[in-house]
Amino acid sequence: MTGVGEQVVRTARGWIGTPYRHQASCKGAGTDCLGLLRGVWREVLGEEPESVPAYTMDWAEPTRDEILWRTAARHLRRAPLDDEQPGDVLLFRMRTGAVAKHLGISGQVRPRASFIHAYSGHAVVESPLSTPWRRRIVARFRFPEEI
Repeated sequence: MTGVGEQVVRTARGWIGTPYRHQASCKGAGTDCLGLLRGVWREVLGEEPESVPAYTMDWAEPTRDEILWRTAARHLRRAPLDDEQPGDVLLFRMRTGAVAKHLGISGQVRPRASFIHAYSGHAVVESPLSTPWRRRIVARFRFPEEI
């Protein structure tokens, strides 16, 4: 693990324990999964590339708009699903047929794969990337080397 990926993992682990707060992005005070990604971006790369409009907990499920996927593709580098690297941004589809609306950051890769994320009812945690989670991954991205 070198370069930006190492910085991303180290920075994301610094957010562990931050309570879940919808639409927040403040280390130690509150964050959601997007807020975690935004906070890591700020610490590693500086200013966020675009402002984030208000969003609901259901994201764009009623309209089936893959807004999170498109936004990630604008600012992150797409990586093959089978090319696992620490620091990768993982995009999850929580239910079959639903829009992708959960993000995590790869902490370790196989054999003890893990990811760092925040989700409703929990603080930021590093969870095992178990089979049920792995099945939900629909895209893998990497932070840019520089902006």
